Amino acid sequence: MREIPFHRPAIGEEEIRSVSETLRAGWLTMGPKTLQFEQAFAEYLGVPHAVSVSSCTAALHLALACIGLKEGDEVLVPDSTFAATAEVVTYFKARPVVVDVHKDDLLMDVEAAERAVTPKTRAIIPVHHSGQACDMDPLLDLARRRNVHLVEDAAHAIPTTYKGRKIGALGPLTCFSFYATKTLATGEGGMVTTFDEKQAARIRVLRLHGIDKDAWKRYTKEGSWYYEVVEAGYKYNLTDPQAALGLVQLHRLEALHEARRRIAEAYRDAFASMEGLRPLRVHGERGHAWHLFVILLDLERLNITREGFIRTMAERGIGTSVHFIPLHRQPYYRDTFGLSAPDFPSCEWAYQRQVSLPIYPDMTREDVAYVIEAVRELLALHRR
Repeated sequence: MREIPFHRPAIGEEEIRSVSETLRAGWLTMGPKTLQFEQAFAEYLGVPHAVSVSSCTAALHLALACIGLKEGDEVLVPDSTFAATAEVVTYFKARPVVVDVHKDDLLMDVEAAERAVTPKTRAIIPVHHSGQACDMDPLLDLARRRNVHLVEDAAHAIPTTYKGRKIGALGPLTCFSFYATKTLATGEGGMVTTFDEKQAARIRVLRLHGIDKDAWKRYTKEGSWYYEVVEAGYKYNLTDPQAALGLVQLHRLEALHEARRRIAEAYRDAFASMEGLRPLRVHGERGHAWHLFVILLDLERLNITREGFIRTMAERGIGTSVHFIPLHRQPYYRDTFGLSAPDFPSCEWAYQRQVSLPIYPDMTREDVAYVIEAVRELLALHRR
């Protein structure tokens, strides 16, 4: 039986060599390689500032600190997202206000977001789910009209585009993830991009204990032992070995994306006429990063549950997952903020049906064909 995990990182000899060279150079923490990665990332997106951090969660946290989020404020977040999107709001004793998503693409419903805005709303955090951009023009317009900040959760979204523009170069603050499963992976890590020099400078201070400037240089001949802590900061810096990995991944990004795109195309072609499921909707004017490939099971036409589908795929050696368990179903958010399924009908409907299939650059054509055939056979066997 063929074994196809849900994910396998695309790490080659070039990445291993780059990390080894960095280790031999003696930089185990943040140093010149990290700054080189930041510059290359900013140049790739065409933005003036990219500041690396230890995770996308850290990126979101510092972005919200930059906009001055405070206790009692509200921040709109989509129901279909990983907990970190809402979690960072609670760091400030602010309130995450959960809004519904479109059932066919799992992206934030802009009309639902507009209805959720109150005088306490300070920001909106749209999530570019699976690697497809939210509808950014109306979101940016909503933020301008209602005088609220927009902080993009782009954990899935490199290289994602919206109407020909790269995510990371549209909104004022965009947060990326380099977690092990992401389209650009450094194991752990993240980045904030911005056009605002003052915001970038503040994030650089906050990410390393609130030290005033160039803290990483203090053990080099260019630096000084003397430093000043200008505000309470965090330990959120990226390291040079991670940056060395990131630089190679960034160099390979287009090729890695093309491999993902080919897999997604094969899935979409095969599933287009297959009864019993449908993939998430893809919007033609948005370039998809294909971090995830999500299908929605047509449970009304099947005599198998979503859990049964996942279990049977596992029995055939195929790893799957679900992205995501909605915030309204998570005990902390449900109980703390009084959330319930009837308030989020689209997300709840989609959640009960969604399954994420394997999609990673090292999948062979035979691997993809095996997944497609397993899905085809399973649906045929369980069709009502």
